Amino acid sequence: MGLACDALTLTDLTRAVELAIVKKAEHCIIAHHNLHSLYLCQQDTRMRQLYDQAHYIHADGMSLILLGKLLGYPVGRKHRVTYLDWLDPLMMAACSRGWRMFYLGSRPQIAEKGSSILRDRFPGLCIEAAHGYFNPEPTSGENRTILKRIREFNPNVLMVGMGMPRQEHWLLDNLGDLSTNAILLSGGMMDYVAGTVPSPPRWMGRIGLEWLFRLATEPRRLWRRYLLEPWALLACLLRRHPKSPLALAGKAESVSMVNVPEQVMFDHEDRPSIV
Repeated sequence: MGLACDALTLTDLTRAVELAIVKKAEHCIIAHHNLHSLYLCQQDTRMRQLYDQAHYIHADGMSLILLGKLLGYPVGRKHRVTYLDWLDPLMMAACSRGWRMFYLGSRPQIAEKGSSILRDRFPGLCIEAAHGYFNPEPTSGENRTILKRIREFNPNVLMVGMGMPRQEHWLLDNLGDLSTNAILLSGGMMDYVAGTVPSPPRWMGRIGLEWLFRLATEPRRLWRRYLLEPWALLACLLRRHPKSPLALAGKAESVSMVNVPEQVMFDHEDRPSIV
């Protein structure tokens, strides 16, 4: 597949955001991989292009940790970080360090409700939000208004939560018009905060069954993602991974997991090489 996933812990990710702000980095993109994103990267060249520009890509699902172990990488449960787990430490760090946070995504009213809940939970948190239901065409009036609002707020951290691949496409189209230290692709984070989508019990996430909870609560939206896409990925892995009998006839690509050094790197060209 030729895709990378960095072996990062929750603490590593918070530190990456902090260093991006301290060093006044611009556009330090922190993305995440799960089976759905791996599948989309095989189908969507623009999605893959955005991931190629990301400075860090953390594992969002236990399936990737299990896959990494299977392929011989030194990874464990601590390297699986979801926004449900990262949210509180991230917001506490934002409060204590005075970071300005902007969330873009979710339905109308949900983004505002979620940000209000976060301000109540974390006194002193500086956060603004805008919903993701607008015309995302770069030249549209609605998109220009969103960009103007983000620029005027001048956030240290921009969280884009419009779902895959819409959030990746939007960021790719508008990266040159953004001026923020760190950009986090945060998916449906605010929907969980606002309570519009039930939060999976954390014990289910730790044992790799969070997908089952989500499928049970949103079957119409998620059945294809969890019941069909993994099989397509499995076939792709069997064809392409060097250790697979199906790949012996030709050169294969793989999913790579990279241990990121302590010194955070903001120059994408300096990122460890990925097979």
